[in-house]
Amino acid sequence: MDERVEKINEAASYVKSRLGGMVPLAGIILGSGLGNLAEEIEEKIVIPYAEIPNFSKSTAVGHKGNLIAGLLNGKFVVAMQGRFHYYEGYPMEQVTLPVRVMKLLGIRYLFVSNAAGGVNFNYRRGDLMIIKDHINLLPNPLIGKNMDEFGPRFPDMTRPYDPELIRKMEVIASECNMKLHEGVYLAGTGPTYETPAEYKLYRLMGADAVGMSTIPEVIVARHCGIPVFGMSVITNEAHDDYAEDYVNDGDDVVKEANAAAERMGILFKKLVGELE
Repeated sequence: MDERVEKINEAASYVKSRLGGMVPLAGIILGSGLGNLAEEIEEKIVIPYAEIPNFSKSTAVGHKGNLIAGLLNGKFVVAMQGRFHYYEGYPMEQVTLPVRVMKLLGIRYLFVSNAAGGVNFNYRRGDLMIIKDHINLLPNPLIGKNMDEFGPRFPDMTRPYDPELIRKMEVIASECNMKLHEGVYLAGTGPTYETPAEYKLYRLMGADAVGMSTIPEVIVARHCGIPVFGMSVITNEAHDDYAEDYVNDGDDVVKEANAAAERMGILFKKLVGELE
């Protein structure tokens, strides 16, 4: 067997042994400053990444490094409090391993979230954006020998983010009287924040928000045939017309994400509750 698949199977077997036969309906990946949503999960089973075979250590600010399973709005889910990033030095195989593990756990939907810079001039700190499409400037995680056990060599990416899940969220947000943007998320390698010239380029390319994660996990989920819903918290205004003393600050990003996490949590909980 492919050594990569063996690692995935080993990790999935361990997590299954901790879930008592429960099969999660959805997987949720929580980005910088957004891990507190996992605290909303009831009847928690908390599994530190360090205990899971072949999982990596999450070193990014605001990432707690736990896999949490339990009930969210009455549905059994599994949530990652923190993800793995390419900029941490992990190969794409390792960055995306948890998605394939969750596929083996039985998830039927994947929710992804991140903290992002608002390239769109209409975006402000604390805004929420439904991800409708993306632009990938990271290495594609499917490069190399295809894992036929999970999906085809050339997966379709016409609709990387599920239109039906987006429609459901639009209705939920309207009912909650919450304003949401809908836009294109662009991911680069990081770990540097972008220059003003890069922000301008990304806007010209069609991006509305920019970050350093998420897309590899989405690509692997779609390779596995899992429908995806994605949301960005806009934590800074990447407008390339800064004051002379302006700086991007990682702590501020986490602070803004934490402030918006409650609103995003309400929306995620309601959408999970509607899943079958």
